[in-house]
Amino acid sequence: MSRISLEELRTRIENRKGEIIYWRREFHRHPEVAFQEHWTQQTLQKILHDWGIESQVIAGTGLRAIIQGQEEGPTVALRADMDALPLQEEGKKPVLSEVPGAAHCCGHDGHMAILLGAARALLDFKKFLPGRIVLIFQPAEELPPGGAKPMIEEGALEEVDAIFGLHLWQPLPTGQVGLLAGPMMAQADNFEIEVRGQGGHGSMPHLTIDPIWVAAQVITNIQGLVSRETDPLHPLVISFGTIQGGTIYNIIPEKVELTGTVRTLDTTLQARIEERLAAVCELTAQAWRAEIGWKYQRGYPVLVNHEREVELVREVVRKIWGEKRLIPIKPVMGGEDFAYYLQKIPGAFLFFGAGSGKSYPHHHPQFDIDEEALSEAAYLLANIAWEYLERHKPV
Repeated sequence: MSRISLEELRTRIENRKGEIIYWRREFHRHPEVAFQEHWTQQTLQKILHDWGIESQVIAGTGLRAIIQGQEEGPTVALRADMDALPLQEEGKKPVLSEVPGAAHCCGHDGHMAILLGAARALLDFKKFLPGRIVLIFQPAEELPPGGAKPMIEEGALEEVDAIFGLHLWQPLPTGQVGLLAGPMMAQADNFEIEVRGQGGHGSMPHLTIDPIWVAAQVITNIQGLVSRETDPLHPLVISFGTIQGGTIYNIIPEKVELTGTVRTLDTTLQARIEERLAAVCELTAQAWRAEIGWKYQRGYPVLVNHEREVELVREVVRKIWGEKRLIPIKPVMGGEDFAYYLQKIPGAFLFFGAGSGKSYPHHHPQFDIDEEALSEAAYLLANIAWEYLERHKPV
């Protein structure tokens, strides 16, 4: 680092540890779902403004802000997502959502607090910064088509050379860092299926076209695309999330509605499954004299980390904590719209462990994070940004 030490940066962030936790808890108390992050946006704007950083509103409820160093150099972006889940929080925790039906049960409240902590420390040393740091607070990561695309379309990556982001990760012990070069998170599509039959009395199924029976065959046959048509060495997940139909135990209904998701790490495989899913639906319904309608929506693309930026993150982790903090991971089948940024410019996305003592997974009503992870993750993010600027500054 130019003219400051790792210890100085660590001390500055550790001194704000309580403040970082406070920010996380405030965001947790006031969750807002996708593209409704108005209180969150205003709160972030005020914090940045009080620090002398003016922010630009983009993508409706998103923000873009710049920390300008006094030295000329490259530009690196750091991103945090802002939205909560449409979920009723449960459990005994240090802080609970005060908004019925909305909760930060994924970790985005922590992501915003981490980026604020990193930004504050970097701002303290901005006269030494060999370039610029762009702060991206992005709405709507949880709801496809997501907030990353409109952020990009409205200039979030303008003149940015590389981007980094992280996700607090319950499966990892607190403080462990996991990431991969290449595909790390899946393409995440969703589908809707409507099976239409002919209703009647449950005692006389032969006089009906039972859409519940047909829907069951559709579910079974679609799973054959995984077990009998796909190379087992190529990851594929097809899961049904909802099935709705009928009103009472003794009436065969007129229709059944299904929804689900398709996850792969291979865009060619994803396209084939989209085509085959339609064929299986139509042929299954035809076999049992039902009618069927379906809709397939492509979601976020595969998140593909860039090798050079992944190695930069690993080297930073080794420098500040040692090899023991790096943990091998495999790709995960969750989706993440950070993938869109990585399609445009180099960068890397990492998992930061926050799971010590926390047994409930992401998107569970009792999900929580270990707040000890927050200041550590802020320290890492600040170091990654500074290291990138140092490596790419003009000679």
